[in-house]
Amino acid sequence: MDDADITATANGSPFTQVPIEIMISVGRARPLVRDLLRLRRDAILPLDRKVSDPVDLYVGDRLIARGELTELEGEQAGQLAVRLTEVADFGDGL
Repeated sequence: MDDADITATANGSPFTQVPIEIMISVGRARPLVRDLLRLRRDAILPLDRKVSDPVDLYVGDRLIARGELTELEGEQAGQLAVRLTEVADFGDGL
């Protein structure tokens, strides 16, 4: 099946109208339980990534893309978004 066949099949499918949830992973924290129990408002929990590191996009447990965090402008100023830098090959579906 070539790219045109995949596009035609996807565009004709009713499933293309079903919304999905994409999880964006910006990093992980691994505090000790005692430190977790001490967390209060305004506490800072360091992550294993830097602000400039890429974020991972998942559907379920499947990594589908990577990107960088960005801030929208105009009417949506201040809202976070992701600019995609890598996208998985969906030739075989999700």
